[in-house]
Amino acid sequence: MIIQHMAALNAKRIVLASGSPRRREILTILGLSHEVHVSSFEEDLDKATFPSPADYVRKNASMKAAAVVAELATKVVGSGERGVGDHSAVDLVIGSDTVVVVDGRILEKPRSEAAAFDMLSTLSGREHEVLSAVALFTPSLSNATSPASVLCESTKVSFAPLSSETIAAYIRTGEPMDKAGSYGIQGIGGSFVSGIAGCYYNVMGFPLHAFTKAVVGLLDAGEL
Repeated sequence: MIIQHMAALNAKRIVLASGSPRRREILTILGLSHEVHVSSFEEDLDKATFPSPADYVRKNASMKAAAVVAELATKVVGSGERGVGDHSAVDLVIGSDTVVVVDGRILEKPRSEAAAFDMLSTLSGREHEVLSAVALFTPSLSNATSPASVLCESTKVSFAPLSSETIAAYIRTGEPMDKAGSYGIQGIGGSFVSGIAGCYYNVMGFPLHAFTKAVVGLLDAGEL
């Protein structure tokens, strides 16, 4: 487990390549000291070119983290004279991506209220899958161009039937608009969930247990 390694980890510079408040909250709950550097990756990959949704979400997570590694490498860190190509100041960069999958269709954040209504109508009264991927880069050990570890966790979520009035009222709260699949399990959207099989935090957007297991694996292997 990761708890016995927290002192050593909190002595390292750890960067979360995401502006998601849910991911930051989960890392804070864990007690992991980190900073946020929002990735500039456009998230414009063609879903049709990937063999599976899991491959797609893993690639997104990797590209988000890789963009931050590259951006941080161009900055002068502290008072030293480090320049372009120097990754030594950053020990771990964490990239993550979450999608909802139903009938093989990948649902990300809705681009409009109409899209949110369509997604929630599709999820109503049935089971769907939430996939969250995490890519870990260790640039201080020269792993700056490819991840040291990439994982993808799956959780099955069942929704109660939702009326059109319920969906419309939920959209008016604004909560769906920055959530994959147009709902947040940790918010009002949690009232729609009738069952869950797998990691709860994965549905929030960050698979906590799988992440800690991967980090311990890197520590044990001397890769972090």
